[in-house]
Amino acid sequence: MISQNSIVYVVDDDRRIRESLSALLSTYDLHVVAFPTAGEFLAYPRPDLPSCLVLDVELPDINGLDLQSQTKQDIHPQIVFITGHGDIPKSVQAIKAGAVDFLAKPFREDELMRAVHAAIALDRDARQHRAELAELNRRLSSLTPREREVFPLVVSGRLNKQAAAELGISVTTMQIHRGQIMKKMQAESLAELVRMAGSLGIPITRARHASK
Repeated sequence: MISQNSIVYVVDDDRRIRESLSALLSTYDLHVVAFPTAGEFLAYPRPDLPSCLVLDVELPDINGLDLQSQTKQDIHPQIVFITGHGDIPKSVQAIKAGAVDFLAKPFREDELMRAVHAAIALDRDARQHRAELAELNRRLSSLTPREREVFPLVVSGRLNKQAAAELGISVTTMQIHRGQIMKKMQAESLAELVRMAGSLGIPITRARHASK
């Protein structure tokens, strides 16, 4: 269940809003932590869980849009903006910067819950992607320097004799390197290895035609 392994942060300087949102979200069995300022939210030691940040635009210490901009380069919760002073330019800015939604107070309960659940789902997917990429990088780090040279040639479709000629090694040695790469990267097929290379940003170039 989404409620059992996720968390919702609420940042709003209005105590009544914080309390009402916390009560509402809790009725959906969501774990909620609320803050009156952006600074207190940033100082909070956040657990490694899929999360959502319900963020007011106007805050006493920092504008919500500025907070969004400052945290853009970091790993942070998906944001759902709420505001009593919203306008179209602000909402466009927020959405373009990656916010899940921009809700004007008073908003409907179903609007908020739809946005919160979407934000948590997006954050969960992003975390899974980061974990998968970290695992691929771990496998990549197990390759020898020569295997790292061979990797892009293999995923670019080079025949063994073509790749061997480019690297100045024997075809047999090339075959050994290719097998080791498949084993260490835990790839079941060339197509899977190509997908891994794409995720890792390994350059894939058009294979040259084999000479007759």
